[in-house]
Amino acid sequence: MGVEETIAGTEAAQIPKQRGESLLETAVRYAEERHWDVFPGTWLEAVDGVQRCSCDDAACAAPGAHPAREDWATQATGSATVARRMWQKQPGASILLPTGRTFDAISVPETAGFLALARMERMELTLGPVSLTPDRRMEFFVLPGASVKVPDLVRRIGWAPASLDLVVLGEGAYVAAPPTRFGSRGAVQWACRPTAANRWLPDAEELISPLAYACGRDR
Repeated sequence: MGVEETIAGTEAAQIPKQRGESLLETAVRYAEERHWDVFPGTWLEAVDGVQRCSCDDAACAAPGAHPAREDWATQATGSATVARRMWQKQPGASILLPTGRTFDAISVPETAGFLALARMERMELTLGPVSLTPDRRMEFFVLPGASVKVPDLVRRIGWAPASLDLVVLGEGAYVAAPPTRFGSRGAVQWACRPTAANRWLPDAEELISPLAYACGRDR
C-alpha cells in the first residue's frame, strides 16, 4: 500500500470501530487493547457560537487538546476501568497519552513526515503508529528511551541536532490521540493506524536516518 493510499484511507481505517465512537470508548480501548496510559485533557465548549477551550484562555494554543491539571502525570492510567470512570465525568475531554512510558514519540513537520514515510516504505521498515496533528506535525511512536538516544544518533549520521526540526517527546511530555480536536483546526488522525501488526514498536535507531534526512530536506 502506498503512502497516499495509507493517508487517504486513514479516516475509514482507524482502529476497528473507532469511526463514530465516543471519546470515552476510544480512550478505554487505547488502555485495554494497546496498554497505553491515558488521561483526560481539556475539552471544547461553545461560547457565542465559537468553540473555546475549557481552560478559558481565549488565546489557547491548543484549544481542547492539552492537560486540564498540573498533576496530569499522576492521573494517567493504563486501567480501562479507571479510564472509563474519568471520561464518564467529562465525556468531551480530549484523549492525551503520556510519553516516556510505553512509547516515546518523534515529532517532525508534516512535509518531512510524508517524505520519511515514503523512504521507510521503500526500505521496508516496520513502523509503529504514526499520528498527524492539525498543527501540521507527524508523530512517530517508538520504543521508550528515544529522548536519550536520538541526539547522538543524529550526530552519528552527520547532522547537528539543533539544525533539524526533529523533537523527541519522552518522559514528562504527552501527545494528543485521535480523534481529539484542536479547536476549529481539525482533529488528530492516524497516518499509520495502530494494528495488531505494529503492536511491537520500532527502536528510534531504525527510523532516525530517514527522519533526519527528511527534516534536512525540509529546512
